[in-house]
Amino acid sequence: MERRDFLKKAAVGAAAGTALTGCGSDASESGVPNVQARPTVRWRLASSFSRSLDTIYGVAEVMAERLRALTDDKFQIRTYPGGELVPALEVLESVQKGTVQIGHSASYYYIGKNPALAFDTTVPFGLTARQYNAWVYHGGGMDLLRPMFSDFNIINFPGGNTGMQMGGWFREPIDGLADLRGVRMRIPGQGGRVMDALGVTVQQIASSEIYPALERGTIDAVEWVGPYDDEKLGFHKIAQNYYYPGWWEPGPALTFYVNQDAWDALPVGYQQALEVACHEASALMLASYDAKNPAALSRLVAEGISLRPFSTDIMQAARTAATDLLAADADNDQYRTLYDAYEQWRISSYRWFSLAERSYAAFAYDNV
Repeated sequence: MERRDFLKKAAVGAAAGTALTGCGSDASESGVPNVQARPTVRWRLASSFSRSLDTIYGVAEVMAERLRALTDDKFQIRTYPGGELVPALEVLESVQKGTVQIGHSASYYYIGKNPALAFDTTVPFGLTARQYNAWVYHGGGMDLLRPMFSDFNIINFPGGNTGMQMGGWFREPIDGLADLRGVRMRIPGQGGRVMDALGVTVQQIASSEIYPALERGTIDAVEWVGPYDDEKLGFHKIAQNYYYPGWWEPGPALTFYVNQDAWDALPVGYQQALEVACHEASALMLASYDAKNPAALSRLVAEGISLRPFSTDIMQAARTAATDLLAADADNDQYRTLYDAYEQWRISSYRWFSLAERSYAAFAYDNV
């Protein structure tokens, strides 16, 4: 039987503790209620991202639409942008408490709660999107992440990836390490900790608040994702120096957080449908960015922005600081277990990718 047919025809029953209604709405042709009728489920999803960011916010809408199709409109999720239901940077806590049944966010926003959450998103000089997916799906990564999220009463599912990011927008050129000192920059996660070690004044600001902060001069620099989103947010209208690479985010993954109690109350068929919808939306998000970024970069260059690489001394200092900071956090068993597994996978992946991928890219990309 096709997976879609299985998901659509699976016999399920209602369970207490979640938003289930209309459990007896389906009936047989004889008019006798169908004992195995599928219930109607209504959930709310809180995103950390603004509605205008159609790709990073839109992945939640893609997931919800796919879920509706798989369940014949029986399981519906209404998505809300950051700040509409809950503050953009409080999504994890809101799902944990059951304020909403599901959330969509980047786990490195919450490293203050547990530094190991960074490995669910990305760490500086870490895994690319492909390497991360390989670790999560086939390298035991998910088996290590799930217990960490269970501490928050959450079950986690992949929620997309932006792919390699840019290094951000700076009002003034940054020619070397000394120029970073005193710069006020919006940058989250472990990348923010590294920048702090390099003398940057780090701020964590939700997407909807970044442009006003840059415009007012509250910050001097900002990183977000890459050309497509950055163009939408208009950073190039204020800061003209666009740096690369985003060494702190080589393959940042997003995550769908599902409240464990709400998940447990779902019929098995709905659980499977939600998992399938999350996986499909996750894959489509990365492909969407890869399709949109090239044209957006061309438009930005045509408008006169300056593309600039980070200097060698910045890259070397950042890698040293990142290595030291990541190792310094390994003072509890959960973090150490994730750190060791992530590092082993990173080293193995780098050896392979540096052989085939890098040699091809070094020739092919330089001859366009």
